[in-house]
Amino acid sequence: METLFDLFTSFNVKASSGSVTLSLLLVFLGLLYWYSVYPFSVLSRYGIKHPKPVPFFGNLFLFREGFFKPLNDLIKTHGRVCGYYLGRKPVVVIADPDLLRQVMVKDFSSFPNRMTLRFATKPMVDCLLALKDERWRRVRSILTPSFSAAKMKEMVPLINTVTEVMMKNLTTHAESGQAFDIHRCFGFFTMDVIASVAFATHVDSQNKPDDPFVHHAQMFFTFSFFRPMMMFFMAFPSLMAPVARFIPNKRRDEMSNFFIHNIQKIIKQREEQPPDQRRRDFLQLMLDARTAKECASLDQFDTSNHGDETLTNPKAASSDQESSRSEESALRRPQKKMMTEDEVVGQAFIFLLAGYETTSSTLGFTCYLLAVHPECQHKVQQEVDQFFSRHESPDYTNIQELKYMDMVVSETLRLYPPGFRFAREVEEDCVVNGVRLPKGATLEIPAGFLHYDPEYWSEPEKFIPERFTPEAKASRHPFVYLPFGSGPRNCVGMRLAQLEIKMALAHLFRRFSVVACSETKVSGDPFSFRDLQGSRSSLNAVGRLVSVTETLNRLPKQDRRKFVLILLENDVFCQKRHNTGKNVVLKAVT
Repeated sequence: METLFDLFTSFNVKASSGSVTLSLLLVFLGLLYWYSVYPFSVLSRYGIKHPKPVPFFGNLFLFREGFFKPLNDLIKTHGRVCGYYLGRKPVVVIADPDLLRQVMVKDFSSFPNRMTLRFATKPMVDCLLALKDERWRRVRSILTPSFSAAKMKEMVPLINTVTEVMMKNLTTHAESGQAFDIHRCFGFFTMDVIASVAFATHVDSQNKPDDPFVHHAQMFFTFSFFRPMMMFFMAFPSLMAPVARFIPNKRRDEMSNFFIHNIQKIIKQREEQPPDQRRRDFLQLMLDARTAKECASLDQFDTSNHGDETLTNPKAASSDQESSRSEESALRRPQKKMMTEDEVVGQAFIFLLAGYETTSSTLGFTCYLLAVHPECQHKVQQEVDQFFSRHESPDYTNIQELKYMDMVVSETLRLYPPGFRFAREVEEDCVVNGVRLPKGATLEIPAGFLHYDPEYWSEPEKFIPERFTPEAKASRHPFVYLPFGSGPRNCVGMRLAQLEIKMALAHLFRRFSVVACSETKVSGDPFSFRDLQGSRSSLNAVGRLVSVTETLNRLPKQDRRKFVLILLENDVFCQKRHNTGKNVVLKAVT
């Protein structure tokens, strides 16, 4: 009897142990399903078409070779409102301009934030791109007056000084007859401008390319991240984001600490100076704004997607602003003033990011396009010659007279947008123009696709500046051209960027002609850089601005070789104008 009792007890214990094991296994499988499969049902539940995701990774593998082409194919296959999974994160792509107007302007209060920068550290976490909600509104309201027309006029002398140095260096190169990299020259130019207007620092990288400021700034653009590791981070963001902050990164820390230390040092120096001796630059404008009596509300934000339209036609951007007031009434109140020191450092840092490589690349692309379209260059030079017959030098007001140059720059920005993707977060479940959007999803705005959309641009691959005549712009939907974004979260520095570009081009084409040489490869698709732009951004999933050479060193070796080959095949020569005697050339790699 005791033996039977012992046997029964033993069986009961084993059965209990088996039940516990089975229960734990079921719980584990349930959690695994919840983590790896269930999130990938969100888009289907909301009726958004998308490619089939892979557990854990979603649709990340679609973008192994870049974002531009796969994203365009996605829209063509699934429609103007479609989606995909960036890891476990649902992304809704909106390529409908009417919907974009609703999201970016009219219903801005429902989509006020950009995509979260999960792996960012200081000073990046304190910059305008990363800030959210009330903190973003406060900082943006302080920065907005810093980019007003009056403040831009104060920056003109600083830009003119740097521009003259570039002209002297170009002349030296022309007279030597030696080949040189004009894109590198533009990079030094924009570096000096940014250092001057943002950091109050006289870097003179055009004459001293080994300056520590230049060295540490370039470290930012040569940061590399192992692609498989990025894939892993995107698949497990909640787990990896805290871990990533503790992974040693000497280059990142050295670069960040250099700028934090130097900006803090400049702030301290400013506070010790008498007010009349303080330099009138971007940093000082921010410091002044901390104690200003009044602060901008969202009513005063320039929400257009083309910075100069509000100068030549004040009504151009008013319609979107008016239409959004009913939605924004709660937001459009004066914001609390004061910026913390971390926020001042963060804005100065992002100013470097947004203004250094993107502006130099636009200058380089403009020179390339005008070299292979000499008839357009001739029109630019005629306009520039007439301009200088009336004015001694360009400034913020008279530069607006260069109408054709503005069209050339606008067309360059259409073909080579500084950022071809923008993102907004969906704060709550909502319906926009009949489209249901899930809470927690990211809205992606494919500016690159819209800039090449044949429905709105005839022969979109071609360089045609006349697309931007006043009549052509008035007849076209404004939300198919988004080089600087649109709405209250557009690029706060777009006016300065355009001013810098146009001043440099006016001086350059007054003195030089850019000519295609025998080595110049004029492709049927002149934007063979575009796919490489996409492949760079696949490593840049946080939604940072992407430009032509910003992330060259992030490319895998085979893509890097291809990219360099493309650069070498697109050599351009710059010939000095009004030169007596021999023809001298500048070899410009764009």
